Amino acid sequence: MPPVTPVRPAAPATGLLLTGGGARAAYQVGVLEAIADIRLDCGAGHEPNPFPIISGTSAGAINASALACGSDNFDATVRMIASTWRGFHAEQVYRADHLSMLRSGATWLTLLSLGWVMARWRRVKPRSLLDNSPLTELLQRVVPLERLPELIRHGHMQALAVTASSYSSGEHITFFEGEERLQPWVRSQRSSVRDRITYSHLLASSAIPFVFPATELYINGRYEYFGDGSMRQSAPVSPAIHLGAERILVVGAGRMHEPKDELLLPANNSYPSIAQIAGHALSNIFLDALAVDIERARRINQTIRLVPPELRSSSALRPLDLLVIAPSQRLDVVASRHIDALPHAVRTMLVGVGVSSRAADVKGSALASYLLFESGYTTELMALGYADAQRQRAEVCTFFDWADPQAKATQAPAFVDRRTDPLRIR
Repeated sequence: MPPVTPVRPAAPATGLLLTGGGARAAYQVGVLEAIADIRLDCGAGHEPNPFPIISGTSAGAINASALACGSDNFDATVRMIASTWRGFHAEQVYRADHLSMLRSGATWLTLLSLGWVMARWRRVKPRSLLDNSPLTELLQRVVPLERLPELIRHGHMQALAVTASSYSSGEHITFFEGEERLQPWVRSQRSSVRDRITYSHLLASSAIPFVFPATELYINGRYEYFGDGSMRQSAPVSPAIHLGAERILVVGAGRMHEPKDELLLPANNSYPSIAQIAGHALSNIFLDALAVDIERARRINQTIRLVPPELRSSSALRPLDLLVIAPSQRLDVVASRHIDALPHAVRTMLVGVGVSSRAADVKGSALASYLLFESGYTTELMALGYADAQRQRAEVCTFFDWADPQAKATQAPAFVDRRTDPLRIR
């Protein structure tokens, strides 16, 4: 590993929030690529890591940790993460061969058809639909967690936060590793724990309910089983605020406000498939809380601005600078174009619950959108994230206080895509 050089952190403290969503997290990587390119265009490439406070949940926790562990070289780390997502295959995340599916997914389907009484008689206790053991090897390769303490000590990072949900206690826990001055916090049904972030924390945070197995973590003197941090997450933005962020870039994994699309409504009033119900439930877990929390933060900002400046200066009230970048397209529709890329065994299992690549079945593709760790899908999501971030280029530059040369040019192109530019690595 390269040596770590001390750096003086920039002010104000900037936070990055990467939310959950399984394979949908590829969208975040496209946004990060755009941020890196805009940063270079604005001549800010020499500045310290733009995100000294990083908070992540579910698959977003994995992206967040990878970025934090390379925070002394932001640009190179973003390119590394992007390269990983562009070359993704499902087998890197979960076992997708027929034998493994028989051991996990087929057992679940058997229980659905024969009932839990038969399972109890046979002492069958399936833990999840899919076996995500390959993910550990991937994490060890792309997330060098051993670098994090030194990066914090030398000022490249102030804190990394990873959130998970305890099946044992019902509590929603944010584990954080950061500067000594940072203190844990406690709120109703959610709290934080200072801890050394490990691969087990990342596996726990990204364990989509029912799909991936829970992970055992040691907390408060005992072991508890944890699953995806998006479950029961009532305030996704909160960890970054508690860790000292004064401005936060939020990258979502779904549209903040889904418009009604007549093309997605069934031609007849047919009963929803299991896939459609499951996709709806996952959207509730991964997407709804973020939209509500952002709306709440903006309302608080409006209220704070009504307080006279002299009173505000004598209190702890501060407006929060919030920039949100979220998909401009429905990701379930994007997923419907790539379902055939799933491994045959997984596709066969999903067909049984109502997922198919037919346009008429697009509503069922929401479930597949979380499991499609295949390069065609992830690359398209990254391209969408890149374009969406570049579309908000002016807001990005204002957020970071970067001087954008394109804003002054009379006939400058909208943006330069350095993914195909031979001079992109500088």
